[in-house]
Amino acid sequence: MSERPNAADRPADVVSEVLETMRFTTLLFGRFELGTPWALRLPRKESAMFYVLAHGQLRLRVDGMARPFQVSSGDVVLVPRGSGHVLDDGGRRTPAAQDFVSAEALRGPVTEPRRLGGDGPVSTLITGCFRFSAGPQSPLLSTFPAAIHLSAREPEVSASLSSTVQLIAAESAARRQGSALVLGRLADVLLVQAFRTRAAATLTEGAGLQALADPTIGAALGLMHGRLGEPWTVERLAASVGVSRSGFAARFHQLVGEPPLQYLARWRMTKAAQWLRETDDSLPQVAERVGYVSAVAFNKAFKRWHGVGPGGYRRTEHVARSAPAE
Repeated sequence: MSERPNAADRPADVVSEVLETMRFTTLLFGRFELGTPWALRLPRKESAMFYVLAHGQLRLRVDGMARPFQVSSGDVVLVPRGSGHVLDDGGRRTPAAQDFVSAEALRGPVTEPRRLGGDGPVSTLITGCFRFSAGPQSPLLSTFPAAIHLSAREPEVSASLSSTVQLIAAESAARRQGSALVLGRLADVLLVQAFRTRAAATLTEGAGLQALADPTIGAALGLMHGRLGEPWTVERLAASVGVSRSGFAARFHQLVGEPPLQYLARWRMTKAAQWLRETDDSLPQVAERVGYVSAVAFNKAFKRWHGVGPGGYRRTEHVARSAPAE
């Protein structure tokens, strides 16, 4: 009882580490009162979009997805890879051309709730946009579907997520002093809670963060993230979580979307890019932290994943950070 636990023996908080490494920031935030008939067309973007429907209903059609989403009050929708999509009031099979809100009406800072659309029943939509500093390199985030719908009526949606939705709706309506800061912080919390809810949903289809809900694969991911520099093999990972090599490899690929060592290599390069951007560690030090004994092997692996060597990547990032903000 008197011995202090070794931090290295604790399972890594993979959700927190993934989001911390990606360094997401809120780019914009707005509240729209949309009167029927209305429709919005959003082109593909480099950033991730999210929507909170405070009141009413809408339909979301995402490029590349066969079926639309029917969204109701209290629901949250994420478009994590910035896919092009159309939102509308859902009252017709296909929105009429004249019902689409012009791009000019959507531009510019939204300091007050903005009324758009027709004179019919109103839906209140709160919008936000996230950008991840590491781009689409996260092995877990890149396996997400083009859109994630979190319904307030589903048992998987936690009470804490619903509470955050209510706070965002109230703060965006009031627009008091400091509201922009509060809304930005609430948006950060919303993203973390949404990913955590997704990770806990064991019955969701496809690959991604829900792999963390699987006891075996979740434990293996915790080992990879918590002890990144160790010389992991498929056999060693399987033995560490108490399953056969073949069963572990198949289950990992099914839930995460790629083989274990490919996932590990990609995450090592993601973390290496973060440390090159944010620290002054030498290239050999970064190589060692991500499990490479040879700096030459690290340089080749990094260039294969990022298209440029680690030294060139660091110089480019430093120049980008010192440039005036747009």
